[in-house]
Amino acid sequence: MLAIVIPYHKLTFFEETLQSLENQTDKRFKVYIGDDASLENPVNLLDQYQGKFDFVYQRFESNVGGISLTQQWERCIALSGEEEWIMILGDDDYLGENVVQQFYNQLPEFQYKSNVVRFASQLVYEIDHSKSKIYTNPVWESATAAFYRKFMRVAMSSLSEYVFSRKAYEKHGFYNYPLAWNSDDQAWLDFSEDKPIYSINESIVYPRMSAENITGKRDNWKLKNESSAAFYHTLIQKQLKQFTRYESIKIIRKYYFELKKVKCLEIKDWIFLIKHYVANWNVQAVQDYFKKNNYKKR
Repeated sequence: MLAIVIPYHKLTFFEETLQSLENQTDKRFKVYIGDDASLENPVNLLDQYQGKFDFVYQRFESNVGGISLTQQWERCIALSGEEEWIMILGDDDYLGENVVQQFYNQLPEFQYKSNVVRFASQLVYEIDHSKSKIYTNPVWESATAAFYRKFMRVAMSSLSEYVFSRKAYEKHGFYNYPLAWNSDDQAWLDFSEDKPIYSINESIVYPRMSAENITGKRDNWKLKNESSAAFYHTLIQKQLKQFTRYESIKIIRKYYFELKKVKCLEIKDWIFLIKHYVANWNVQAVQDYFKKNNYKKR
């Protein structure tokens, strides 16, 4: 069975989330809602959905998400039972009506071949109520290839569009980056365990971009920068060998620019950078770098 875990904090768009769960054409899922000591009580709204789908609601007495969002995810997952597969659905995101149905329809294809599954996605922009194009993905793709497409800004990725194996989660857990800004990217790289990510393009998940969520906020760039620097450092240490040398140089360079945003580089930082630059040096990356900078100077 599928566990859909909702770390709840804001009521603003929550009804749309719940309505999308009621609208599922396949009800073989159970929802676990963990209330992060929110000031916006959802109980009256939840009462309207009693009997519409199977759910458990737990209000926590302390706010954890404000300190560590990944710890809030983890204690919400701890509410769940023995479901083999887990989805973390944002309290402002929603699902297309056949997400669960397509998950079970295609389960025989990926059940023993993948630890991470993702759906097609379409961003919802709250500022003007418009939507992005629909983002689909290769049916089978390595976690590093999927990350690199996002890194190059030719793909998008959000937490809600993924389903992952409980066994992989229990083995690896989430990295506690500030704001959990890169924690999902790290999770898919870890959880996949060298197995490919399987994509279901016949169903759409709708992540929301609004001024109320972390992605849409503009007053938290310091923490986002700190998270990015920490993430790229870990990525270089743990998974750089899984990328090509050309890709690796780009990732190292990205780490350098992110690190400069948060601190003055120390000798140990330069040693780390130079060590990995030298190990992955290649002519094409250097040529691309100079072409890009010459173009900027014109």
